[in-house]
Amino acid sequence: MRIEDQTIKHLQEWIGKSESILDTVTAAPVRALSATLDRPDPMPTMGTFLPELWHWLYFLPHARQSEIGPDGHPKRGGFLPPVPLPRRMWAGGRLEWIKPLVVGDAIERTSTIQSVTHKSGRTGDLIFVLVRHEISNAAGIALTEEHDIVYRDAPAPDDKPVAPTPAPTDATWTKTINPDDVLLFRYSALTFNGHRIHYDRRYVTEVEGYPGLIVHGPLIATLLVDLVRQSIPGSTLKRFEFRAVRPTFDINPFSVSATPDLALDPSGKTIRVWAQDHEGWLTMQATAVLN
Repeated sequence: MRIEDQTIKHLQEWIGKSESILDTVTAAPVRALSATLDRPDPMPTMGTFLPELWHWLYFLPHARQSEIGPDGHPKRGGFLPPVPLPRRMWAGGRLEWIKPLVVGDAIERTSTIQSVTHKSGRTGDLIFVLVRHEISNAAGIALTEEHDIVYRDAPAPDDKPVAPTPAPTDATWTKTINPDDVLLFRYSALTFNGHRIHYDRRYVTEVEGYPGLIVHGPLIATLLVDLVRQSIPGSTLKRFEFRAVRPTFDINPFSVSATPDLALDPSGKTIRVWAQDHEGWLTMQATAVLN
């Protein structure tokens, strides 16, 4: 599909569009994600600290069943621009924590579309949508997030795959993850994510042409942060930046790794974090900065 200049101009009319959503940090999703990540956490109560990235359990999209598209996502339009490309991916993001969020907080998320840009890649047109979120509690803004969304066309039969990047080999901490379909289903359910690539094996292999179910990018990012939490007890994050590099499938184990970036930050508070597949190819790279 060729994206015309007129289409780009129409999509850019969404720049500056904003919406606000209210929610409450309740305990049940925290308990459920702890169980999903196989963590022996104590039962959350009022005032329990909400771990970094676990705010993705809240402000969930609640599109009516009649508003769901064939891929399980809500149909295009509404707050996000109606990009006419079939594949949508959470490509990465940048987050900064200003104040802690805790169970019991009444929270508000204000989201604004910052930019809509077009690029022609090796496999065709790409549309990048940048959304900025500001999450507040009673004390003011607690978290800011820039969310990168990329839209692309389905690959043609003769398209060659992008050359993979080898993962780093200097990990200080590593954990192996077995991404079975139960794990993917539970995370989809927790985040009310109906995208069929994460749970419908027939759809993802026959329609989208992938070899297996795709592990959620936000789940991998959460596992990266969880590795830092486990490896450096008591640590909290000031900033986190991540970028998806290559899809991860449920047909093989993958690993998450981390190491202090002492060359960049001798204090040890800057941590390089990454995920790699069973063949050693990089699938996600990230940087965590501790308080």
